[in-house]
Amino acid sequence: MRFGLVVTGLVMGLWASLAHAEATTSSVVSGVLGIERGGLASIGPGHLGYLGTTPSQPGQPGDFSYSREWLNVQPAASGAADWKCLSEALYFEARGETIRGQFAVAEVILNRVDSSEFPNSVCGVINQGTGRRFQCQFTYTCDGQSETVSDHATFINVGKVARAMLDGATRSLTQGATFYHSTAVSPRWAKRFVQTASIGVHLFYRKPARVSSN
Repeated sequence: MRFGLVVTGLVMGLWASLAHAEATTSSVVSGVLGIERGGLASIGPGHLGYLGTTPSQPGQPGDFSYSREWLNVQPAASGAADWKCLSEALYFEARGETIRGQFAVAEVILNRVDSSEFPNSVCGVINQGTGRRFQCQFTYTCDGQSETVSDHATFINVGKVARAMLDGATRSLTQGATFYHSTAVSPRWAKRFVQTASIGVHLFYRKPARVSSN
């Protein structure tokens, strides 16, 4: 009989302990939630919206895509000499291309900037060879014709492309190409290089990797 009373007392004590623990936990949770609510109440709605967004990847502006929709919502761009040179190159070399085609041409120019075989600035790459008629790297810079921007809406758009690329947009279209040409021509050098992409009316190439010999 006494044993039964002892067991009953232990069970009652256990229940009392559990009830106390539950009440304590509930109190702590309520306190934490109260602090959290107070903190959130002190944050403006604009910051709350920012906290709920996923940060863009480094070098990838916003919800980046090679689309007209993405380009249309970008602000008009501006910049220093490299931005101006790249924008003009895209306008005179690729303004009739798709958005992907324009980004691809920009990739080639920036890939050259990164290569030790070419000048180390955007303007330097674009103007390489200028001054020798038809001996330059980008024909519009040495064809003897006056280059005038007449379609300002298109220039604004290619300026956005230039800005995105200079700001670090991923170069994922041409697999490191440093050369390209229009499908309307067939330059001799193309036979020696590796074709990496075909986008619009342009074919893209890079030099083959050199194989060292012992």
